[in-house]
Amino acid sequence: MDAGKQIEKLREEIRHHDFRYYVLDSPEVSDSEYDALMKRLISLENKHPEFLAPDSPTQRVGGEPVKGFATVRHKQKMFSLDNTYTFDEIKDWIGRLTKGLKEPQDVSYVAELKMDGVSVNLTYRNGKLVIGALRGDGEVGEDVTSNIKTIRAIPLKLLGFGYPDFIEVRGETFMSRKDFRAINKERQAQDEQLFANPRNASAGTLKTLDPQIVRGRRLLFFAHSLGDFSGKGFASQKDFLDKAKSWGIPVNPHTRLCSGLTEVMKFCQHWQEKRNTIDYEIDGIVIKVNSLESQSRLGFTLKSPRWAIAYKFAAQQATTQIKNITISVGRTGVLTPVAQLDPVECGGVTISNATLHNFDEIERLGVKVGDRIILERAGDVIPKVVKVLTSVRTGKEKKFEVPIACPSCQSRVIKEDEEEVAYRCVNVSCSSQLEKRLIHFASRSAMDIEGMGDAVVHQLLEKKLVKDFADVYTLKKEDLLKLELFKEKKAQNLLDGIEASKSRPLSRLLFGFGIRHVGEKAASVLAEHFKTIDRLMKSKKEEFNSINEIGGVIAQAVYDFFRSEGTSQLIEKLKKVGVRMQESERVRIVSAISGKTFVFTGELDGFSRSEAEASVKERGGRVSSSVSNKTDYCVAGKNPGSKFNDAKKFNVLTVSEKEFKKLIGVE
Repeated sequence: MDAGKQIEKLREEIRHHDFRYYVLDSPEVSDSEYDALMKRLISLENKHPEFLAPDSPTQRVGGEPVKGFATVRHKQKMFSLDNTYTFDEIKDWIGRLTKGLKEPQDVSYVAELKMDGVSVNLTYRNGKLVIGALRGDGEVGEDVTSNIKTIRAIPLKLLGFGYPDFIEVRGETFMSRKDFRAINKERQAQDEQLFANPRNASAGTLKTLDPQIVRGRRLLFFAHSLGDFSGKGFASQKDFLDKAKSWGIPVNPHTRLCSGLTEVMKFCQHWQEKRNTIDYEIDGIVIKVNSLESQSRLGFTLKSPRWAIAYKFAAQQATTQIKNITISVGRTGVLTPVAQLDPVECGGVTISNATLHNFDEIERLGVKVGDRIILERAGDVIPKVVKVLTSVRTGKEKKFEVPIACPSCQSRVIKEDEEEVAYRCVNVSCSSQLEKRLIHFASRSAMDIEGMGDAVVHQLLEKKLVKDFADVYTLKKEDLLKLELFKEKKAQNLLDGIEASKSRPLSRLLFGFGIRHVGEKAASVLAEHFKTIDRLMKSKKEEFNSINEIGGVIAQAVYDFFRSEGTSQLIEKLKKVGVRMQESERVRIVSAISGKTFVFTGELDGFSRSEAEASVKERGGRVSSSVSNKTDYCVAGKNPGSKFNDAKKFNVLTVSEKEFKKLIGVE
């Protein structure tokens, strides 16, 4: 088979697997098998660039950061929806439209989950995605095609046949709760501002100028509406959704065709009660007249279609008082305001603190110390202040000012970039920063210094026994015995843990440094590429940018870190105390699990997730992020997630952490 045919065959195979995963929710291959197909295609296209095409799956990987977004005019306006909050309001709406149609007995409705995401408009010409744009003001939106193309759920080329030569497909990009938690956990580890909720994270992702970042955020997509199109029309909303699905465009599987008001209300009631049973945020139900001919007759108001309406769920809210606003100083110096609250129950938990995210948010909300506020929480989302009850103010409330000095070390506070909202303490020796940096450095995923937890780090700094990472390796037993609760055995155990950490690979050390934007995966990629710390330090920014998994933001952060005089001095000190500065080639262990595919879910006690996955790979096994009929083992730790149920569905053998250790021969 010639190269051109091989390339096209691979593209079709990858499109098929995207369709199985994102549209049918029934994957046929593991992530590693999918990745192998993609790598083979990339290799062939690199060898034969004459066959490269803009709709190839390889063109999702994201290119260089763009300088800014142009705008694009939608062929057909993207309207907003009128909202209802009670079943009586839905009944009134149905009464108005059936009166307008004068055919109430023939009216059916499509009820769809109202995704709490970001609206986008996809334009396909001859089956190929040519424009991906944000809603904007409904008529003109930002052209974010470069970012949209990195979202695997959105087909670059439509499948099958029968699609119009030109069509606008409207839908919602969104983020799963699981991925939202993972991103915020990583941002917290990098001392970056947390996203308030999945919608906020999705919007921020789509508007980032670096497609590599978008690719790593795992955004999802469901189509929900039809824009402009050419050729033969569609009979109904249901007809459009069915055809979109057949073309490889994901459609929410919970959509329901309802014959009347009773079925609509049952659907709304069901999802109002079950909204937290799915792994993404919904804030209501969208109800549409099914017949497109009837939609056309009903028409639009200035802002909204008459044939569709949104039923909004009641938010999980509570009212309480802000007792104080304190400042948390992160390990990179970021100052985060935190509201101290009168404890209140909201969404099934008692809340006494709520992040205010940044000082711009305090200004936007008009928050003062002593204010009565409305607090909102949905699912696993961080509790947030949504409104200040200014009508009940007594005059004793106090305005909160942005501090001019760090509350921890009294050093100057600056805003490094006007485009950012973060204020930072400029003192790299700030005790709050150093404490958090040392805790991170000693953590299991970094240098894994057993016995060096939060309390120990606090005491080491309080007694001025350490001033940087390298000082940890000069601690003596007599130093430790001066600390509270330290006896001979505990002191020796900590010294043994410190000594053992010297042999950690370069990837762990890089993660332990706490470089901005560099998480475990990026640290591993950098270590695998450069192998030694010396090569890293000598490398130019262009080499960082050339690494496929490293985007421009990470490349700049790494380059800046290794050009810092303080970094050079620290690394020299670490070398002198014997800390390892290289990454070894992975040694494959002959094992019974060779060729087997593993999926992990829940919290493990004896491993970090990366350690467990590395153990499988070292023994010739594969690791997948999702369960399919190709999965051999599902390893379930504490509080397993949806993968545990998926394993049952696919009859995959589920094992405990203890059983996993036996499988890999470590017990």
